[in-house]
Amino acid sequence: MNARPALRQNDFSPVAAPPLGAWSPALSVSVVVPAHGGQDKLDLTLAALAAQTYPEHLMEVLVVDDGSVPPIRLPELRPAGTRLVRVRDGWGISNAVNTGAKAADGEIIQRLDSDMVACREHIEALARWHHVTDYLVTIGMKKFVEPPAVTPRQVFSAGRLDELFDLAAAVPSSTEATIAKTDGLRKSRNPYHVCTGPTFALPREVFHAVGGLDPNVIRGEDTEFSYRLAMHGVVFVPDLDAQAVHLGLPSQHRDRERAVRAVEPYLAHRIPLRRDLRKDRGRRWLVPYVEIVLDVTDTSGSVVREAVAAALDGKLQDVVVTLVGPWSRLDDRRRFTLSDPCFELRLMRDLFAHDERVRLIDEAAPTPAPCPFRYRGPVDVPLHRATLERMIESVQKDLTGVLVVDLPDGRTARLERTSALGRAALLAEPGDDLDEIIAVTHGVRHEPPDRYWPAPAQPEPVTIPAPPAAPAPGPLSVEPPEKTLLRRLKAALRPN
Repeated sequence: MNARPALRQNDFSPVAAPPLGAWSPALSVSVVVPAHGGQDKLDLTLAALAAQTYPEHLMEVLVVDDGSVPPIRLPELRPAGTRLVRVRDGWGISNAVNTGAKAADGEIIQRLDSDMVACREHIEALARWHHVTDYLVTIGMKKFVEPPAVTPRQVFSAGRLDELFDLAAAVPSSTEATIAKTDGLRKSRNPYHVCTGPTFALPREVFHAVGGLDPNVIRGEDTEFSYRLAMHGVVFVPDLDAQAVHLGLPSQHRDRERAVRAVEPYLAHRIPLRRDLRKDRGRRWLVPYVEIVLDVTDTSGSVVREAVAAALDGKLQDVVVTLVGPWSRLDDRRRFTLSDPCFELRLMRDLFAHDERVRLIDEAAPTPAPCPFRYRGPVDVPLHRATLERMIESVQKDLTGVLVVDLPDGRTARLERTSALGRAALLAEPGDDLDEIIAVTHGVRHEPPDRYWPAPAQPEPVTIPAPPAAPAPGPLSVEPPEKTLLRRLKAALRPN
């Protein structure tokens, strides 16, 4: 395997995969197939896997039976290295995939649905990229067809998918249009959107590094998993040679409105980049949009209090504040006294202990994942109400990895993109400067503070006019009321 190239955002053009059939695979692949019923379709899936061009000795298939009634059985026509794994606890497709991945021996995890019939080159096409570098996620293509009356033996013997299925009448996946208009995802702003689950491959280490799929996500679990992969810094590569058909039309065709609504709560809480799903003001979400990191070591409580108040009172309130300090010094086994050497630290802890938006840690994590952004700045330079909103607006224009604001006193404040930090961590050697790597993969930009800390508006000067001069005193005369009234009537009736 070659050294890891520093790819720019999701542009994998510098990586050249070997041509199909003209290279020598070396990495082992574990194909994880979660299944819940559907024995007939599973038999076709396994027949297609038995006909793969990938070397048999480098491929295993794990069929994960997720509580099927009757239980799943392995058919006679299947790959040589096929194992049946029964789910012992939990339920759902996420748990089933995780169960299979834990039992897998392969260096590459290939996820494949149990109602998919893959072309002969499918596993080879996706696996070849992982022989070039090890931080890619490869995505297979799929079309939806009504299941025809074919047998596993016919699937095994067919040289091409169009010998069995009417591909001209097949329903293409909605992701194919996205892939086409973004130059094969090379120009995609959010390429994780197309990694929708039924067929993708990635290094086993990467799968486990992000924690696998989330069993608490009942709908949209593949998109949520792909989002966390993006925050880890991977590059998504669709391979048009990895063709497959999905036996049956997608659920959206049966009831699109409900299918979309069913997934929204899970994505709204876990994918902060979906700003369209977070329009309710005043809400709190499971994964915040921005982590604000402030180092409060040796800082007075009044300064910290002002900084936290400013951070939580900005125009962008989808945030969490992390206060970094020596909190582990605090010892609760003895009574708190006024002479305690950690007096200030203890007061700060007790002040913020019950605010769910404030976290106290000894050391900041390498990245704020799954939050997509992190702000770092001096604790004694409170955020302006517009600071975060304007910083994010700036970096989102060109997907800059780090925005550094050069403060007048020589210090800096910075907004970091999590996916850029993740990519740098994957590429860095011990002692490397992460900003130098991010400058290559996503870009680092320096700007002055004026736009992000705007000067307070100056009130317009108020000129108070001098009172009119009082008329010179004269003799006081008072007209009778009837004469005054008569004069007003004459004035009103006088022609203009």
